[in-house]
Amino acid sequence: TMQALDRLLSRLAFGAVAASGAVAAFNSSIYDVDGGKRAVMFNRFRNPFTGEAGGISNQVVGEGTHLRIPWLQEPKIFDIRTRPRAIPTVTGTKDLQMVNITLRLLSRPSIESLPIIYQRLGLDFDERILPSIANEVLKSVVAQYDAEELLKKREAVSHEVKHQLIQRASDFHIVLEDISITHLTFGKEFANAIEKKQVAQQDAERQKFVVAKAEQERKAMVITAEGEAEAARLISDALKTGPALLELRRLEAARDIAAIMAKSPNVVFVPSGSSGSNLLLNIPPA
Repeated sequence: TMQALDRLLSRLAFGAVAASGAVAAFNSSIYDVDGGKRAVMFNRFRNPFTGEAGGISNQVVGEGTHLRIPWLQEPKIFDIRTRPRAIPTVTGTKDLQMVNITLRLLSRPSIESLPIIYQRLGLDFDERILPSIANEVLKSVVAQYDAEELLKKREAVSHEVKHQLIQRASDFHIVLEDISITHLTFGKEFANAIEKKQVAQQDAERQKFVVAKAEQERKAMVITAEGEAEAARLISDALKTGPALLELRRLEAARDIAAIMAKSPNVVFVPSGSSGSNLLLNIPPA
């Protein structure tokens, strides 16, 4: 009985070991490719089943669970989702002004070119390529513009950078989906020069206003003088024709004087009847 129990336990232990080995062998024979990723297979030797040579396979493996030959094959997983990257650089303009520029890129690898990318660059292809080509293109484009033109033609500069950078990235099988300049600043010297220029422009505009105002005042004085001269000429002509104008002016003056005196509380008007000489008495206040 004890021998039978020992044989049973031995068989159970052997079965457990065999099952564990089988599970381990099965797990090592499969691999998963998650969503948003792709895989390329590295063959240590020529594949005995497909006859494919050793090295990186030209086939790109899609998402899901796949079989492999343990140890002989090793999958290399690529993340093919679009990833953002900010690349800062300091470069010089055409007029030798230093400018700080930050470029924002949205990039991903070309799926059909993943075997070539791994052979030439590895899994960290974006770290190897994007900073160098971004700095190269930025320095080349910015050197074509003055500092002031960078501010006025920012859209044209961004378009030129995008055009050249897409071409350079395509040489390395990298797809750039969006490129934009997110930060652009100049050195303190240029900022001070811009501030002084703005102050000078404001002073110039103020001087233009003063000159225009003086010109308008001069024209107004000329027009007033011309009007007074014309009035004097008309009065002279009217006096030559008769005393009617003098009588009119006398009546107007009398009317104005009467209006002023009427508002004074210390003046009393005493009519003289038919003699025609009325009397105004100036009564002092009590």
